[in-house]
Amino acid sequence: MSTIEVKNLNKTFKTHRKESGLKGSFKGLFWREAVYKEAVKSVSFSLEEGELVGFLGPNGAGKTTLLKMLSGILYPTSGEVSVLGYTPWERDRDYQRQFAIVMGQKNQLWWDLPPSESFLLNRDIYGVDHRAFQRTIDEMVSLLDLKDLLDIPVRQLSLGQRMKCELVASLLHQPRVLFLDEPTIGLDVISQEKIRSFIKEYNRLKKTTVLLTSHYMADVEALCKRVLVINHGGIVYDGALSALSERYVDHKVIKIRFDTPQAPTPPETLSGVVEWDAAHAVLKVPKKEVARTTHQLLSDFAIDDLSVEEVEIEEIIRHIFEEQPEIEGEVIEG
Repeated sequence: MSTIEVKNLNKTFKTHRKESGLKGSFKGLFWREAVYKEAVKSVSFSLEEGELVGFLGPNGAGKTTLLKMLSGILYPTSGEVSVLGYTPWERDRDYQRQFAIVMGQKNQLWWDLPPSESFLLNRDIYGVDHRAFQRTIDEMVSLLDLKDLLDIPVRQLSLGQRMKCELVASLLHQPRVLFLDEPTIGLDVISQEKIRSFIKEYNRLKKTTVLLTSHYMADVEALCKRVLVINHGGIVYDGALSALSERYVDHKVIKIRFDTPQAPTPPETLSGVVEWDAAHAVLKVPKKEVARTTHQLLSDFAIDDLSVEEVEIEEIIRHIFEEQPEIEGEVIEG
């Protein structure tokens, strides 16, 4: 049985459109336009125990809405969800003790208290055994290098330090499922790398099932072998991260450093040029033309270095997002 099973999940939000000005406000007392926006549309997928899966999508694609339904914060409009055998929005206490959600833009630590006090509060909320609690604290403090931060008020910690403490607070009860929503947002490069290393090591040690959303492709590339791509509320790709280029990209990138200065413009016989100057060039070439183009370049130019590279993951994801037009909400009078 899968740890997470989602079948035909839908979530529609109802809002109202208001005309501007005093006249619009008065009119709105008696009649308003209802706008229905499908945030999640017929989403289906499953995750096995111990999987660490990336969940990608632009702002407004439905990522956070889906995580909130999986954690029981929101009710769906229709569809089925099973997480560890529980229906999340029934909010069974046994289920609440077995998952955690970390949202990079929301705090669960008490602002004026040191992290150690919030940890003790979470221990009592979840009924964690004192010995198990101390063992978990010692383990995670070591992994995240937090020893000198535990007794400093949260408001005096940097964003990266607070994010580490947020992770500890969420994992004190040893959840079997972890939802991470933008855990590295706003962090510097060093802090991002430390958070990634911790998540990877924790997943390896505890076999926790992790669903990670992030706008930083470095997070996904470092942690996830499998990705779900959501756009305008629907899943448009579910598979290996490594297979994205094979499915969505039909070209490779050739980068050149010339041995001698070149003319300011490329020759007309050379196709696919996207960058060109006296010392460097970049070409986008169909995969089936790479060998022929490489041979032409080596024959026609004095080249100091030449590399053939796959398209970067960020560009592939951007291509997926751009190729599907957004569907506007349906307007219903009433």
